[in-house]
Amino acid sequence: MITTMKKLLVITCAILVMTGCYHRTDSPRGSWAKGADLSWLSEMEHDSVFAYDCIERLRGMGMNAVRLRVWVNHHTGWSNKEDMLYLAKRAAKAGQRIMIDIHYSDFFADPSHQTIPAAWQSYDYPTMLEAVREHTLDVLYALKEEGVKPEWVQIGNETPNGMLWPMGKVKGADGNWKEYAGFTRMGYEAAKEAFPDITVIVHVDNAYERRDWFWESMQANGGKWDMIGLSHYPMMSAWNGGKTWQEMNELAEENIQRLIHDWHCPVMIAEVGMFANNPESEVVMADFIDRITAIDSCAGVFYWEPQVFGGWRPAEYIPLGWGSYDMGAFTSDGQPSEVMRILLTSCAKQ
Repeated sequence: MITTMKKLLVITCAILVMTGCYHRTDSPRGSWAKGADLSWLSEMEHDSVFAYDCIERLRGMGMNAVRLRVWVNHHTGWSNKEDMLYLAKRAAKAGQRIMIDIHYSDFFADPSHQTIPAAWQSYDYPTMLEAVREHTLDVLYALKEEGVKPEWVQIGNETPNGMLWPMGKVKGADGNWKEYAGFTRMGYEAAKEAFPDITVIVHVDNAYERRDWFWESMQANGGKWDMIGLSHYPMMSAWNGGKTWQEMNELAEENIQRLIHDWHCPVMIAEVGMFANNPESEVVMADFIDRITAIDSCAGVFYWEPQVFGGWRPAEYIPLGWGSYDMGAFTSDGQPSEVMRILLTSCAKQ
């Protein structure tokens, strides 16, 4: 049954038609995004993990978009502006559409961590706003100078609780909404200054979770966005209140449809991940892809760091005592897995 489903996904390809966005009247460029966040790739290549060009391998399987994070100033240099530029130029040369994920932090930003960069620690709110503007322009103009035109940019990474804490921290409908929405608005306007037709994404986690309060509070406080970004990790039952993956996929489908309807803008699955080398992952991915490709104005999906395999971990994990990422989509011998093939052969329903 799963094999038949995957064949149908390939056969029934069509161009994705999007509705208008909440803060714009034109549609985002391009059709269904079949992408991957490959931000660790340059460090993995430095560690001689691959004997081939990973971008080209995935492109040959159908990948058409690459997502890259950028930190303000991480001590290792990985995922800083220069590293992002190196990968962005390679991805663009390979014909990939580009998403830039600006964390506004020196390290990972997520719902539990939104740490102000070390160089910005003493800033008051007006100065922090200017720092957001200058950093956004610095990142995007660096791309422009290299002839790389990103299609999307995230103003923050997984920000349901705000960003640049404690100044921009929110909790539900409470907290510093004026400040957080101000940061997103400043990032939005700076992005449009650099690339007027870029699609600006506000990204939250938990694709299954209904958060009307978030978007209502963002709008009420002057936040701006063109597209909603969501993360989806359906096999992480410990993170998802013990729900099954079937429940996670069904709830995510319903929530995506609701967001598109309520906010009149497209939705991107900015991150998805399944357990590596788990046979059930193929079933979970096939089910999820089947659901979201049937949704008009769902813009596509990006797998988060699929190229990780064999216990590799980045340098900064070692002093932290962190283990390796276990949700990659490559086999133990370093080849794209069936999970990745399912994603990269997906097509949107017109």
